[in-house]
Amino acid sequence: MSRSQPRDKLTAGFLAVAVHGLLVLLLVAGVSWQMHDPQPVVAELWGSLPSPRPAPEPEPEPQPKPEPPPRPEPKPEPAPPLPEDRAADIALEKKKREELERQKKLELQKQIEEKKRIEEAKRAEMERKREQEKKLAEQKRREALQREEEDMRRRMLDESLAAETSQLRAQADAARRASETDRLVRQYQALISAKIRGNTRLPENLPGNPQAVFRLSVLPTGEIVKITLTKSSGNAAYDEAVRRGIEKSSPLPLPADKTAAEKFRDLELKHKARE
Repeated sequence: MSRSQPRDKLTAGFLAVAVHGLLVLLLVAGVSWQMHDPQPVVAELWGSLPSPRPAPEPEPEPQPKPEPPPRPEPKPEPAPPLPEDRAADIALEKKKREELERQKKLELQKQIEEKKRIEEAKRAEMERKREQEKKLAEQKRREALQREEEDMRRRMLDESLAAETSQLRAQADAARRASETDRLVRQYQALISAKIRGNTRLPENLPGNPQAVFRLSVLPTGEIVKITLTKSSGNAAYDEAVRRGIEKSSPLPLPADKTAAEKFRDLELKHKARE
């Protein structure tokens, strides 16, 4: 529809309103014209009653003018046929509107697609971040497990090294104690042998260098409680002289170290006549 048609309808409406207004004014003016002001009443005074005169004939009342019939409303004239250029303008205007509508639809479709693309990109980004966080968490978990395994291996190695070190230290301490014990045992064996030798009176004209072997049972105080000849020298006089020397040497000198002193509870004594 062209823009001239609404304008023509508007003009026709204005004309109809003007005509109706003019008719109303005419009706009002006609009614006002037929209305007259009232005539004044005149009275005369008489000394005597006059002879009656014939009453004047009443004047005929003015008849109101008939109202003019209302004019029919003017019918809107049909729009004149549009010229060819006007039809072309209308067709062009319609085409423009259709093109504008199509452009709006395309723009709306683009906006919808763009919004959809943005939402899909956001979802993809969120999914990528979740996957990345998942991988990072898994990597951290593996690293934590690896660190725990390394710490466990390190602790086991440290414990093993500590145990080996402690064992070696204990062995070294035991060897040192054993060595010290052996040294003390040898030292006190020499002291005991020297004491017994000092208390032994060998027979005169003793041939050779006989050796007798005795086993002694000794108390922690050094007291000799039992003397047993386990191997004779072959010379009874020498064997008896050595026994008497042992008896005179009680109590025997013993080391203060308990471990070393234990070595002398059951003591084997080899005694030669001459060193």
